[in-house]
Amino acid sequence: MTIQKEKALINFKKAQGLISKIIKMVEADEYCIDIMQQNLATVGLLKSAHQMLMENHLNTCFKTAMETKNEKRKQKMTQEILKLTKLFNK
Repeated sequence: MTIQKEKALINFKKAQGLISKIIKMVEADEYCIDIMQQNLATVGLLKSAHQMLMENHLNTCFKTAMETKNEKRKQKMTQEILKLTKLFNK
């Protein structure tokens, strides 16, 4: 596992813990602003993990594909990145 994936995994685990906390907060009918702050912290962790995974992918899988002479593979990898970028920006 690469360092980027390890860091992303840490963020996913932190987000998982925060989500459990958020569920308990909602169930306990805690103050909305406090819940939303925890939610935004979770979103931040997930966005950061996404960025780490994207960087890892570009530096490994994508880079390897671009170094080949297989134009079909290059096109597929480029389309995957574009599709993912569109999903992220929604």
